[in-house]
Amino acid sequence: MAFLRPQASELVQRLQEPRRFIQVVSGARQVGKTTLALQVAERSNLPYHVASADEPTLRGAGWIESQWEEARLLADSRLRKGSLLVLDEVQKVPQWAATVKHLWDEDTREKRAVKAVLLGSAPLLIGRGLAESLAGRFEILQMPHWSFSEMQAAFGWDLNQYLFYGAYPGAAPLAKQPFRWSRYIIDSLIETTVARDVLLLSRVDKPALLRRLFELGCAYSGQILSYTKMMGQLQDAGNTTTLAHYLDLLAGAGVLTGLHKYAGDTARRRGSSPKFQVFNTALITAQSGLTQKEALADREFWGRLTESAVGAHLVNAAVGGECELFYWRERNREVDFVASRGKKLMAIKVKSGRTTTSYPGLESFAKLSTQVAC
Repeated sequence: MAFLRPQASELVQRLQEPRRFIQVVSGARQVGKTTLALQVAERSNLPYHVASADEPTLRGAGWIESQWEEARLLADSRLRKGSLLVLDEVQKVPQWAATVKHLWDEDTREKRAVKAVLLGSAPLLIGRGLAESLAGRFEILQMPHWSFSEMQAAFGWDLNQYLFYGAYPGAAPLAKQPFRWSRYIIDSLIETTVARDVLLLSRVDKPALLRRLFELGCAYSGQILSYTKMMGQLQDAGNTTTLAHYLDLLAGAGVLTGLHKYAGDTARRRGSSPKFQVFNTALITAQSGLTQKEALADREFWGRLTESAVGAHLVNAAVGGECELFYWRERNREVDFVASRGKKLMAIKVKSGRTTTSYPGLESFAKLSTQVAC
């Protein structure tokens, strides 16, 4: 793919700096991490070695050592000018962080000029390994789902196409064949993410429940649903703690999250009913059974899709550290999204129609703080 995301230029710049850090590129499946890494490798002016651990059988620590040795040989062949090692899906390797730490520290002591880029599709698991073993040795580059401007630049999409087909670049060529497109999203993205990034790598005692929670969350994206109501719709739902944990796992995989209500203290936020929010609207439409034409004709569905698209853009920004994201509701007054950064707040109400009216939710929320921008 010729299109170059902004993160590629940032990563190239980091690799050119004299101080060495392990570069960790983290993000959901199919957001372009591997493509970006190859683009960066070709622009790095270094010999490079690329390997992937994304296999049905998990690799052992010896596999990382073998790939690292390939990069060392390349570095030596260039008279110590350096080399680049790219390891894809590194979280699939047991004890990967401890192995990387040992090899990186060994190169540091012996002044080997191997630079490393690690790619991972399960941000939660990547984060665990970094915190446990690689403190002070790494930088993270978050790869969000694609924005409208990126899909427009790469594929010429208009806004309606983006709202319906979402932001998976690999699926974009199939958009003219809606059935193939939806099967690709369901089989190659949803099933792979749930089965290999969540169930295979995390303890889940009730995998069927997690799958049903994901389906429910996509169907109700943009809506607030209490855990009590969820338990009423899900068989064998266990307890609220289980549901909250499974929702956190899905959020860590970059597919579905539950936004907390904006409140003055953290305890009140955590205790609120979650508002479901997908990271990519394709996760809604692929499972809806609707064509784009049918979705456009259903004003209620299209309105929810529009709100979910705005929410997806904001939640991807929040994962990248640009803000914190919440919703707000008191009685019958509601704000769709509240973005918080430092002491600044922004309240957002999403409407897809042309009707203009007053928004009492925004007015009520604005009274909470003089620093709110609506």
